[in-house]
Amino acid sequence: MDTDKINFNELWSGQKAEQPALKDLFVKMNNFKKANRKRIIVTNVLFLLTSIFILCIWYFCQPQLLTTKIGITFILLAMAIFAISSTNNSGLLKKTNEAESNQKFLTNLLAIKEKQQFMQTTMLNIYFVLLSTGIALYMAEYTSRMTTFWAVFAYGITGLWILFNWFYVRPKQIKKQQSKLKEIIRKFEDLQTQLNQE
Repeated sequence: MDTDKINFNELWSGQKAEQPALKDLFVKMNNFKKANRKRIIVTNVLFLLTSIFILCIWYFCQPQLLTTKIGITFILLAMAIFAISSTNNSGLLKKTNEAESNQKFLTNLLAIKEKQQFMQTTMLNIYFVLLSTGIALYMAEYTSRMTTFWAVFAYGITGLWILFNWFYVRPKQIKKQQSKLKEIIRKFEDLQTQLNQE
């Protein structure tokens, strides 16, 4: 039997014993795709609203220092880069469907995993560096009007918030996203192994 050309959907309809397990796999895959699309839409909407708010601050508050304007630009750039790259990566999720051969399906899942890792490392690092730099530059104008204690306090609180997101929230979200996809890939690989043994 040429297992690379087997269609999961045909396998499901042809072998009644495998139907529940295969059906559950496709339900999990579809739920994963929906959750990712929803996350991308929510993130993009929040980025858009935040960008509008930041641009309103720029327009109405008229910052005086160049550092403040550069900071705002970095913040907007960070959100734009992250939103565009995550939206581009969502195209891979659309490519996976039940009518594909098992090898192509697994190849698409592994490509999604690779893109997900790229987003969670490279793109997220770029986002955090630009965002943190932008916030620090933005705050310079306003903290320069404060006493040294309050300026250090403002930067300290902001720094702690960034560190909390970087070392606690980010790894937790990455682990959660990776575990869902790894579980789906593992189950499809197990099915591939079963087919190869038949």
